[in-house]
Amino acid sequence: MDTEQTEQTDQTDRRTEELRAAERRLQAAQLAGDADTLDTLLDDRLVFTGPDGSLSGKGDDLALHRSGEQRLTRVEEEELAVLVVDGTGVSWFLGTVAGTFKGQEFSARVRYTRTWVRTAASGWRVVAAHVTPV
Repeated sequence: MDTEQTEQTDQTDRRTEELRAAERRLQAAQLAGDADTLDTLLDDRLVFTGPDGSLSGKGDDLALHRSGEQRLTRVEEEELAVLVVDGTGVSWFLGTVAGTFKGQEFSARVRYTRTWVRTAASGWRVVAAHVTPV
C-alpha cells in the first residue's frame, strides 16, 4: 500500500471511530433526555421515520424530549455497525429501548438505521433515521 492509500485508510478508520462515538453520544443523550446535546447531533434537515411509518423532523424530536412526552429509561445496545464513505456515514443499532411515550410505557427490541453527514464545522450529525421493531 502506498503512502496516499495508507493516509486514506487511516482517515477512514479515524472517521469510523468518530461516528461510533457520535452514535453512542446520541444514545446517551436520548437516555438522559438531553435535548441540548441532541440539538447538536441532529441536522436541521433531519427526517425521522417512526415505527408506524410516520415522518417527523428535528423540531418534533426535540419538542418530545423537552416536554417530557418521551422519556427513555433504557437504551441497551446489542450490536452497533457503522460505515463511513467520505463525509457520509451510516449506523445500524440493534438493541432494546424502554420508557414512556405520551404517558404510555413501552419496551421494544428495535433496529435504528441512521444516516449521518460530517462537516468540519459541526462534526457528525444525523440527517435521516428509521426505526423498526425486531
